[in-house]
Amino acid sequence: MLVSLRRVLSRPLTSIGLTCMAALLLFSEPTSMYYYLTLAQLIFVPVILEQLVLLKNWQKLIIVIGQFAVTMLYFTQQDFLILLCVLAYLLSTLVIASHGVNRFLRRGFTNTAEIMIDIGLIYIVMGGLWFLAFHLQLNTGFSPIITWLTAIHFHYSAFLLCITVGLIGRLYMTRYYKFCCAVIAAGPMLVAVGITFSRIVEIISVSLYVLAIFSINFYVMKWRLPRVQSLFIRLAFITLCFTIIWSFLYAYSNLTGMIIVDIPDMLDFHGLLNCLGFGIAVVIAWSLYTPPTKHNDYSFPVSKIRGNFSPTNKPAHGLVDEMSSYINKEDIPVLIADFYERTTQFELKASVQWEPWFKPFAFVYQFISRKMGQLNLPFSSKTIMMDGEIWQVEPQNDGRDKPRVWQRSINGEPVFNAIYSQHNDATNTYMNIALPLPFSSMHGILQLSAKDRALYLTSDGQGDAGTYLAIGSYVFKLPLHEYFVIKEQKGMLTATHEMKLFGMKFLHIDYNIQQKTIS
Repeated sequence: MLVSLRRVLSRPLTSIGLTCMAALLLFSEPTSMYYYLTLAQLIFVPVILEQLVLLKNWQKLIIVIGQFAVTMLYFTQQDFLILLCVLAYLLSTLVIASHGVNRFLRRGFTNTAEIMIDIGLIYIVMGGLWFLAFHLQLNTGFSPIITWLTAIHFHYSAFLLCITVGLIGRLYMTRYYKFCCAVIAAGPMLVAVGITFSRIVEIISVSLYVLAIFSINFYVMKWRLPRVQSLFIRLAFITLCFTIIWSFLYAYSNLTGMIIVDIPDMLDFHGLLNCLGFGIAVVIAWSLYTPPTKHNDYSFPVSKIRGNFSPTNKPAHGLVDEMSSYINKEDIPVLIADFYERTTQFELKASVQWEPWFKPFAFVYQFISRKMGQLNLPFSSKTIMMDGEIWQVEPQNDGRDKPRVWQRSINGEPVFNAIYSQHNDATNTYMNIALPLPFSSMHGILQLSAKDRALYLTSDGQGDAGTYLAIGSYVFKLPLHEYFVIKEQKGMLTATHEMKLFGMKFLHIDYNIQQKTIS
């Protein structure tokens, strides 16, 4: 324990923050209200940051300048110096937030624990903006004290709490815990919206917040955590359970007009306990031990092709060379295997059905998709003939194994340009499908399985399965999920293709597939 704390205290941002805080205690006399935020700016945020990310030297320099700037604000009344100091601190929060954005873009919508950490890192810039608004006396529509408290809110409830919940999620994660994560991640913004526009929204958002905090406290008390560290984590959440009740009573007072808890009460109880009981406890807890991430970087091959491209003039006959690479061919009808191995010998008819809630987006998107010639599905649900050709693609241009492009069109208008390949991991062979887009490519990594003589392809499978967007060096998992089912019925094939966005179905396509007649 002592070794861990000594290691943390020796880190540059932490040691500088402690030195600045000591200088303030010796040479200035701020009220406790100002200390709540200053402690977070000088110590809590830097300590947690150095536990999570690897900072470059120039980034450390900017954050150190931000720490000195926060300290200098206690010793100057000059408007120009105040402006420089608050801008310096805002810049340091932007550096911190950039790590949250970068982490998210390298992973995407996967691993709830890591997303919570990303959100916490990004939220800090909101605290920097409210800090700036207070010192520059900008008209936010609120009193100066509310503006200051909002800056505190985004340092504690947004940055520290979201990251703490994420780090706990690295140790344990359940479905209901994910719901609590969603509430806590959205909570700081929902509360701010409620305070600004609607007391009803405020009381609802605070009520959900109370439920989520108490639920996580239940899990923290129940789960086995590292022994010494568990004392501080439990202390932190017990404190939150007390202080969040004050937030609820304050929101209730705003809604009813009956003053139960006012701003001085919030400062004296809510602010003080959150600073001492929550802030200090979580900083010590994660300084003793920071659980490692369970996320592994993506290592599957990604197409290098972007935007419009020209394939070779060499035709390919099927989307795959051999279906036995993916599954046991005896588990599916011969006709399904033939379709994938000799695709050009088949013709497709498709009926596209957009879900009602998504139709406005689909209607607008079709004007974009027509110009791209990609993902250009019809808005009508009429059954239409879909023509297709398959051409080989130069492996050197694509970067994957044996790529071939399936170009589909309706009445001569391009619908899809999908480049098919495959890759393996330790347990599966995946269908690796790239759809080139401007400056990027979307990848569907599908896992194949057979059941009851039907073939199933899904992006919701194990391992690498998923839908991704590749931009430059970033591979970003999208909240899109694909499901294909192909069956043989009376000498022809039927297929369904469903897509979901954040778990909500937005697209369904029915295919009728049959072999072309030889004249």
